[in-house]
Amino acid sequence: MRNRALKDTILALLAAGDPAGVLALQDRYPRHQLINPLIGCLCHTEEIVKWRAVSTLGKIVAGLADDRMEDARIVMRRFMWMLNDESGGIGWGAPEAMAEIMACHPGLAEEYAHIPVANMREEGNFLELPMLQRGLLWGIGRLAQVYPELMREKQTGLYLAQYLDSADPEVRGRAVWAFGQLGGTPPVKIRDLLDDRAEVTIYQPPELRTYTVGELAKRLRS
Repeated sequence: MRNRALKDTILALLAAGDPAGVLALQDRYPRHQLINPLIGCLCHTEEIVKWRAVSTLGKIVAGLADDRMEDARIVMRRFMWMLNDESGGIGWGAPEAMAEIMACHPGLAEEYAHIPVANMREEGNFLELPMLQRGLLWGIGRLAQVYPELMREKQTGLYLAQYLDSADPEVRGRAVWAFGQLGGTPPVKIRDLLDDRAEVTIYQPPELRTYTVGELAKRLRS
């Protein structure tokens, strides 16, 4: 199957809600051949397609790491480059994909979990665009789900608190959700969001779920 045909097949499977069909392609193609088409789907206008690509990338790159760690590191470095100003691009979907890959592979998490934390730090590679911050904060929450102690060791909560004041409801809502995954005592600022009726959409595989920011804040304080 030519590259274009493979890309079309992967997109059709994701759009049809069949990520397992994409994973099955690993029986016919080398894993690395599936990476580029999936990265292309991270920019898809239909949000659920993008998220299915994120989940699928996590599993495929984790398999790549099991086969040969250096091949997986190349993919991770590619996402890091996408988020670098010098790349000339925006890096849509890169924070989410990196986080899901790490969530699927502890070895990669040990090596790269400091990167999303650095993306929250002013003295690090701070991501300024709210659209990128949305993906970053989902990724922080996803990593905290799987590796809460590791993320607490990296003082994630210290840098996460700044997003509770964001003018973007998706950003502040995902920050509240991420605190919920991180555990521990929530920051005092959370009480200022208890009556926040703005909506936030969070990917919780295999679906997107919508909450109000206040609802998430109340769960965190309960």
